[in-house]
Amino acid sequence: MTLLNRQSISREVVGPLLIQPVQRESVAFATSTTVSTSGYSFRIPLVEGDPTATWVAEGSDIPLSDADLGELTVIPSKVAGLSVISRELAEDSSPAAAEVVGNGLARNIAVKVDAAWFGALAAPAPSGLGAVSGVQTAVGAFTNTDPFATAISLAEQVGATLTTFATDPATALTLSKLKEQSGSNKPLLGSDATAAGQRRILGVELVTSPAITAGTIWAYDRSRVWTVLRDDVTLDVDKSRYFESDRVGIRATMRIGFAFGHPASIIKITAV
Repeated sequence: MTLLNRQSISREVVGPLLIQPVQRESVAFATSTTVSTSGYSFRIPLVEGDPTATWVAEGSDIPLSDADLGELTVIPSKVAGLSVISRELAEDSSPAAAEVVGNGLARNIAVKVDAAWFGALAAPAPSGLGAVSGVQTAVGAFTNTDPFATAISLAEQVGATLTTFATDPATALTLSKLKEQSGSNKPLLGSDATAAGQRRILGVELVTSPAITAGTIWAYDRSRVWTVLRDDVTLDVDKSRYFESDRVGIRATMRIGFAFGHPASIIKITAV
């Protein structure tokens, strides 16, 4: 594929060149339930109250009980990235050249997505974890796993199972240096032998993002948080704007939204 000969990159190329790298680079995509939509908005059904069961004598009527249903409406917001590359790179038809361009744009967009996911940015950015009302909180010194055990328990009390702890790199380093006991060199955090470098706390994966406020740890159940990606992802080439420097502009546009269907299953852990 020669990028220079295309004003708009086809959907078949956009997938592996942009969409998949963004999903791979972004913590938000990697730790949530991802759904795609071709519409302007996406509705997520929620069960706000389960039907009530009861003990019934043989031959007696079963009392009617309906589920209390609701829905979340997500309107994805536009995030865009711009990369300026040399004409030589744009004319290179090798897969490696296209991958360089795609990965650069993907990192650019993934950073913006995660900043919105963990923050409370103003519109037009989607509303993130930092803006969710009703999350539970846990406080403790990051010297042992007690705050994490508390978070797991808080989630279990509302029927959720934590799948992710997410924190900033500096806090993750502090946690990684903790030892099982004084005089031991064995790290307190467990590791997955099948995934080198992956960290786990009480069996739950620990991931990092520079977008998270230092000293804060978010914990959530991926089945109760969603990242919505609209299908109209575009990748466009402009040969004219950088004519005098013999460069080419590559612009990527995606529309992404978030949904947090069960705020009580989200735990915010902060240090004492």
